[in-house]
Amino acid sequence: MPELRTTDYIGRITWLGMVPPDRKNIRSTPLKETFASYAGFKGDFHAGLTRPACVRVRNLHAKGTEIRNTRQLSILSAEEMAQIAAAIDLSELDPTLLGTSIIIGGIPDFTLIPPGSRLQNAQGTTLVVDIENGPCNLPAREIESEAPGHGKGFKAAAQGKRGVTAWVEREGPLALGDEMRLFVPNQPVWPHLG
Repeated sequence: MPELRTTDYIGRITWLGMVPPDRKNIRSTPLKETFASYAGFKGDFHAGLTRPACVRVRNLHAKGTEIRNTRQLSILSAEEMAQIAAAIDLSELDPTLLGTSIIIGGIPDFTLIPPGSRLQNAQGTTLVVDIENGPCNLPAREIESEAPGHGKGFKAAAQGKRGVTAWVEREGPLALGDEMRLFVPNQPVWPHLG
């Protein structure tokens, strides 16, 4: 039996971007296509095979400790972004304000797909989902700077809808419009979390 189950869910890349390495904030710049290497998107602030440990893993590693980079990419759902925008009373949410790498449409409850899931396009480019990308105040600041009064509600509105972080398992091209098939782990949920 394969470790990953092929699903019938196919999403479509509706937006691609990268965060410049000399960033002053978390804003990303749009791309039409890119190459996903084992280190992520070339020239992206988050690229690299390793990264320094941050606050998100403070219960495991001291800040700055070199660890494997499983946060090369930030992938959000087009549908969940629309829900967040509605909750903070905006007609739409600008992906550049969120430090987004990829926006994908067509996969329901995208933020809740299991860790270890894969997204693969027709060329074989394969991305591995690490974990849910918890909402933080950095996008809220960027939203607030562009739409005063709306950014403050971002963190609460994005709870359970902020997308996932991911890393590259198989190198290859990615482009706007690419279809990405979802594969999920063939494993039950651990019953001891309560």
